Amino acid sequence: MAETEASVPSENLLEWAKTDKRRLLHAVYRVGDLDRTIKFYTEGFGMQLLRKRDVPEEKYSNAFLGFGPEETNFVVELTYNYGVDKYDIGTGFGHFAIATEDVYKLVENARAKGGVVTREPGPVKGGSSVIAFVKDPDGYLFELIQRGPTPEPLCQVMLRVGDLDRSIKFYEKAVGMKLLRKIDRPEQKYTLAMMGYADEYETTVMELTYNYGVTEYTKGTAYAQVAISTGDVYKSAEVVNLVTQELGGKITRQPGPLPGINTKITSFLDPDGWKTVLVDNEDFLRELPKKE
Repeated sequence: MAETEASVPSENLLEWAKTDKRRLLHAVYRVGDLDRTIKFYTEGFGMQLLRKRDVPEEKYSNAFLGFGPEETNFVVELTYNYGVDKYDIGTGFGHFAIATEDVYKLVENARAKGGVVTREPGPVKGGSSVIAFVKDPDGYLFELIQRGPTPEPLCQVMLRVGDLDRSIKFYEKAVGMKLLRKIDRPEQKYTLAMMGYADEYETTVMELTYNYGVTEYTKGTAYAQVAISTGDVYKSAEVVNLVTQELGGKITRQPGPLPGINTKITSFLDPDGWKTVLVDNEDFLRELPKKE
């Protein structure tokens, strides 16, 4: 029976991945002082603390922050491991991005709360977009982008990859993302691709960057993964398994419920070693605290 299912339908599975209702849920990364980061993100960037949990038996705490409820918005999931106050960000992680109607004001706010401004606000070279870059207390870089009102202010996760065309194919096939745009900057020796599930002005996107001639990056110990919702983790895992055979990468957790909370997930590495977790959407919504 397994053989019949596998033979059915490579194509059907790949088509299903494009129609499965998915969205980017959150980015998970590690910080050295949870309260310090919460304070900076809420006061410096204007995020809301959505929930916080302590898991003493596993010796870690989590906090979820964003600009809207988890049911509809992309959020960051910060992890503090007891006793670990510093992590290596590595060379592969690029930045997160926040869209705002006033970059200049947000930069001054972040600076006043201890953010390190690594690029002052102003138009991009040869263009009209106004941007700035700010580092948080752990050294994670945030690009601040001036943009009109948007439903998704936490708008990008940028990762560096060693073969952009391979990565584009992988994210299209394995997780059903669309290539929204591709930009080549030969004068700065990089090419980037925006990948996502809807227009980048409406939703969070993955910004994959290829620097000319660089095929490998260090992952460090700080950034962990992104999570994406799916209607069926079992089918999703079949799709990923199929795509990894063609393009590289591997499944790191077979689909099934997590002990204790019963949320069904599967996880995998892309060809560059970046981790993604696919989460059953109904289970995810059930996990969220009930509103009073």
